Amino acid sequence: MTRHAFLYTIVLSLLLLGCAAVIPGPLSVPPLPYPRERVASPGYGMEAYLWWKPEIATRDLGLIRSAGFSWVKQTFAWRDIELEKGKYDWSHADTVVSLTNHFGLKLLIRLDRDPYWDRSYKDAAGIATGPPKDLRNFTDFCGVIAARYRGKVAGYQVWNEPNLAREWGGQPPNPAEYVQMLRGCYLAIKSVDPQALVISAGLAPTGNELPEAMPDTEFLEAMYQAGAQPYFDLLGVHAPGFKAAPETSPEKAAQTPSLGGQRFFAFRGVEDMRAIMVKHGDADKQVAILEFGWTTDPVHKDYAWFAVDEKTKADYMVRAYEWAKTHWQPWIGPMIALSLPEFDWTPDNEQYWWALIDPVYPQTVTRPAYDALKNMPK
Repeated sequence: MTRHAFLYTIVLSLLLLGCAAVIPGPLSVPPLPYPRERVASPGYGMEAYLWWKPEIATRDLGLIRSAGFSWVKQTFAWRDIELEKGKYDWSHADTVVSLTNHFGLKLLIRLDRDPYWDRSYKDAAGIATGPPKDLRNFTDFCGVIAARYRGKVAGYQVWNEPNLAREWGGQPPNPAEYVQMLRGCYLAIKSVDPQALVISAGLAPTGNELPEAMPDTEFLEAMYQAGAQPYFDLLGVHAPGFKAAPETSPEKAAQTPSLGGQRFFAFRGVEDMRAIMVKHGDADKQVAILEFGWTTDPVHKDYAWFAVDEKTKADYMVRAYEWAKTHWQPWIGPMIALSLPEFDWTPDNEQYWWALIDPVYPQTVTRPAYDALKNMPK
């Protein structure tokens, strides 16, 4: 261990001694050094669903590598691993980590989905996700998983879309509460694997207000006000293109009713999030686009209005990477394309229409977007 890494670990360990209780209000802990060796800009990645079927996981990891991509994002649902407090089932997680490392890909793990034994809210369907009853249980889990996979996982995404009530236990989004979660998980991970990247949750672009949602720009501003800055290495964002071409500016999207009429209805809405980082003196950090793509959905009315055809989707996704490569270096980091699908998706699932291949096996049926991404210059 280098002297810098040793000192860094000691500082984090001391800080962890004081993080057992939830601290209200803004955080006063001074910023810590974070890994400043920038990741590739842009980084090419795909989201995949590798959990349940190793044979499909092997096929899909091969597709990612064959496309010349280097990142894969996979959800590690807390509820599927820690079955009771301190009782773990690592079988699926170990397989995913082993396979991903075998293919030489960088694994980005999304940590969320609280277990049923630590719920702070009612959920009759048993499928919702939200903050745990005891935040220490989640931060403990962050430390345990990071210790198990030290040196084998490139990065951890802490939760998903906490600016939506449906991802926050049906409760109104609360940036300060999310920052406490981010802080605890960051310190737990860094105490055992200082080189692992900690990425803040991808925020959903939305114009809806409380209690059902908070616009991503407002939520991010409130995160900074609550003291989030020291506790993430990369800012996580989501960047669906909606109806607009990837080069469309937020200003044009806001001025064009057919494109949605608000700034966030554009892939380049990422630039509004970046501006908030710069405003708060965080320009040295990179941004990770944790989800992006275009849908071809003709089925679901909430999505069909901005659907494109498969050929346009392929063209737009290539042009999105080209835009980032030309205009967003060096601050853009991994860009995770949606997606290599879950094996059981059907056209009734809205996720089906974002996918890059068809959810079939053992045959492989690629869609135009996959083929275009594979063939584009990297």
